[in-house]
Amino acid sequence: MALRLIIGNKNYSSWSLRPWLAMTAFGIPFEEVLVPLDAPDFKEQVRRHSPAGKVPVLIDGEAVVWESIAILEHLAERFPDRPLWPSDPAARAHARSLATEMHNGFGGLRSAFPMNLWRPVEARAVPDAAASDLRKIGRRWLEARERFGQSGPFLYGAFSAADAMYAPVATRIRTYELPIDPALADYVAAIHDHPAFVAWKDAALKETGILAEDEIDWPVVKRV
Repeated sequence: MALRLIIGNKNYSSWSLRPWLAMTAFGIPFEEVLVPLDAPDFKEQVRRHSPAGKVPVLIDGEAVVWESIAILEHLAERFPDRPLWPSDPAARAHARSLATEMHNGFGGLRSAFPMNLWRPVEARAVPDAAASDLRKIGRRWLEARERFGQSGPFLYGAFSAADAMYAPVATRIRTYELPIDPALADYVAAIHDHPAFVAWKDAALKETGILAEDEIDWPVVKRV
């Protein structure tokens, strides 16, 4: 039975991006089901699949998995031949810790700068809470790159589930021209250049649904 991934709008849904990106990057076949975030019955539609009423949701036969980090772990178990996590135990432990920290934290950055892939690149003032989150993320990224990332352009060299978790942060850094250590510019570029991300963004730019709460210039909607 084919896997089904329930997601929200590709322009805005950072949580949906994470498992979609990983599944696409690692060649895991799935059926995509997009539920518009602005649908009047959004929660009702999603609750047909998950009690949480939020996206993303992975349907794998009788198994129902929600929360991005849980989906990534399920996929790693379900497809052990796909290297979602680094093979080195120390790197794998570090990657899982980093990914979980992203799942649980950095609310200042997320609330101040929503993911918005069609917004033109344009700098905005950075609130203190968001600036603090950016500094923490920068330190985590540098540590991962310096300790484990010498073999490739991603946090642990090759693309992994940890990169999928932080991909929305890379989009925010570029969209809002957020300050980041210059040593990490190549990493942000590597996320944007990954073929799976390019495919997601191409689809996002064709969408028409607008979420006022994710348009930082509302009521103006800026689009590339």
